[in-house]
Amino acid sequence: MANFDLSALALKAVCPSNEILYDDQGMPSVMVYVPKMTYADLDLGTSTATFPAFIVNGTEIDGFWVSKYQNIVMNGRAYSLPGQDPKTSINFDQAIAACSAKGDGWHLMTAFEWGALIAWCEKNGFIPIGNNNYGKHSSESNYKALPAAKDSTHYATRTATGTGPLTWYHDQTLDGIADLCGNVWEWTGGIRSVYGELQILVNNNAADSDHPQTAASAEWKAIKASDGTLITPDGSGTTSGSIKMDWVSSKLTYAASITDASRGEHSCNFSVITFASGVGDDAKNLLIALGMAPKTSTIVPSNNTCYFNNNEAERSFYRGGYYSYSASGFASFSGGNARSGANGNIGFRSAYIKLPAA
Repeated sequence: MANFDLSALALKAVCPSNEILYDDQGMPSVMVYVPKMTYADLDLGTSTATFPAFIVNGTEIDGFWVSKYQNIVMNGRAYSLPGQDPKTSINFDQAIAACSAKGDGWHLMTAFEWGALIAWCEKNGFIPIGNNNYGKHSSESNYKALPAAKDSTHYATRTATGTGPLTWYHDQTLDGIADLCGNVWEWTGGIRSVYGELQILVNNNAADSDHPQTAASAEWKAIKASDGTLITPDGSGTTSGSIKMDWVSSKLTYAASITDASRGEHSCNFSVITFASGVGDDAKNLLIALGMAPKTSTIVPSNNTCYFNNNEAERSFYRGGYYSYSASGFASFSGGNARSGANGNIGFRSAYIKLPAA
């Protein structure tokens, strides 16, 4: 890592569209650029409105940079580097802090950014896979990645970042984003549930640390079910007319009220998530943009199990699954843990934008 200019030249030789970005301490991360797109660009209807991931502080941005690799932490800062054991046992607030410590514009990857990647991959006909079966994907017998950690029986658990086959990259090339499926769950910013009521920050404001994501932050907004506008939540998860996560006919159903919170945590496949009759098209599109609902029921591969808890005061979300659960997929999400949750299968990924003025 000492000769960063030489590292940049080597990167360009193998991954010409990637860049090494430096934080405020002059330390490098390998990043992949995602240019601005509209809903129509992502095959999410015909609207030419800019996709929310590309709007920060009310201003459109040209694009955002995503860590090519799941992150490690050095000196309290997040870094995207190949061949590493990704950082785990980190909670939601610690993940945010490790990203924002790098300087202005650095942030924990957000729900809208993750949703943009799901939509882009669906449009382009390829959903990346990854380590969901102790060092390999459950559908692949001949491909494995380099182990970064092993369990007590010497089975591989986490794999070294970026060492999987091309099927583990979002665009099937070495220029792509690695390990979005499996290996470790990834905390995502700008989204939470409160007693099952889904709450988000405006557009991609979660990319700017001036918009706090603390439990008591006034930045959190509920989503109006009828038209997708953002409204001030009542603090109890019972905001009138807001989108809530209900459990109906053994699947997550977005609705304006909750009929079943009896068990707390529920799970179903991403492809069967649906909407109650009172949820309008704009609200549906917003949930799809967040990567919290499918555009169609045909996303493949089909193993994209999702979890949520509609009986707890606050639950944060992580994405992508982990190494020992073959039902994990790129579209998987879990809202079963509090922001304080931390264990050996939860990590994170930083992203970067050039901040517009607030």
